[in-house]
Amino acid sequence: MPESRKTVCWISSARYSKPLDAVASRKWQLMAGLAEYDFRIIGFATSPRPRYFREHAHFYLLPQPPTSLLRYLVIFSFAPLLLFYLVLRHRGAIIVAQSPFEGAIGAVVKSFVRVLGWPPKLIIENHNNFEEDVFLQRSIPLKGLYRALMLALARFAFRRADALRVISSSTAERARHYAPALPQLRFMTFSDTDVFQRSRRRIPVEAAEDIVYAGLLIPRKGLRHLLNAFAALDHPRAQLRLVGGAENAAYAELLRQQASDLGLDNRVHFAGALSQRELATHFASARVMVLPSLSEGLGRVVVEAMLLGMPVIGSRVGGIPDMIIDGENGYLVEAGNEAELTAALRRVYEDDVTAMGEKARAFAEDFFSPRKYVAGYRQLFELALGGAADGEMDEEAKRQ
Repeated sequence: MPESRKTVCWISSARYSKPLDAVASRKWQLMAGLAEYDFRIIGFATSPRPRYFREHAHFYLLPQPPTSLLRYLVIFSFAPLLLFYLVLRHRGAIIVAQSPFEGAIGAVVKSFVRVLGWPPKLIIENHNNFEEDVFLQRSIPLKGLYRALMLALARFAFRRADALRVISSSTAERARHYAPALPQLRFMTFSDTDVFQRSRRRIPVEAAEDIVYAGLLIPRKGLRHLLNAFAALDHPRAQLRLVGGAENAAYAELLRQQASDLGLDNRVHFAGALSQRELATHFASARVMVLPSLSEGLGRVVVEAMLLGMPVIGSRVGGIPDMIIDGENGYLVEAGNEAELTAALRRVYEDDVTAMGEKARAFAEDFFSPRKYVAGYRQLFELALGGAADGEMDEEAKRQ
């Protein structure tokens, strides 16, 4: 590696396949365009075997355990040693932790390495409401103890960080609560939005009748409320398509049973996990996308749906109100309020969705692009190293 390049050691709980899937490959191909940086990625393999490979970046993947608890044990047992080795071996200039909890690992390694005379900078990312989201996602025993431990790790990490990356106004506020003096930069999580921009609608939005949800099938997404609201919608030709992986199998089965109990077997379709290209096909024939989350960091799927020229219905939580202007490019409803959600669904069939879809597309094209994402990281690294100002992406980055 040329002497002028700086090593960025990246730690997250993300799962990577070999070869990388299309979205991850596109992301790291673009990141590799930051030629002054060399990326070393710690994550999880998609199998019980550890892996190392190089594809746009260096990937050091921990074995994938069968349960969430074991996954935490694996990352907190082995990732600190691996990160310590990578920072020392490659003179890591920056550690990027993709949550405050991985940030605690980065903080420990930073402290030890500093004693040895090599002080890397630590960037912590905050993508969601880390204090609550895990409890909305699945049932956790000893909830009080678990919460106390999580928050202790987060506080430990924030106290030792050099910069923060946030994705929405709500995640920025939570990060400020824990680290009011730290500089932070705000930009969206990665999406290969080029896929959605290149797609063309199969059915004009004003002629489409289907409703689509895209995201994991987990309790935090509020899907039981969506099914009840859809059942109350007096538009018999409308179909509801739920696109997303059943990460919580028991919850997914409850949704199927609920749809059956509501008499919706022929109107609710479970599409499973799809590629972004396949998701774009579903968006291209839908009238509206619905994201009824109870908690949400940002919801990049909102931007993806808007790029296909249709409005979005979203809960008034997290970063969703950063993207949806009620009555202009979509509709905002209170989380869990099924009557409001049904009313919004009805409006979709009454209002001028063509005009709303045009406004939605214009907003999405201005809000995010893969090039802006990479430019955001360039500025974030400069911020951590002491050469950029706090805030959102600067004007040069926004023009990328």
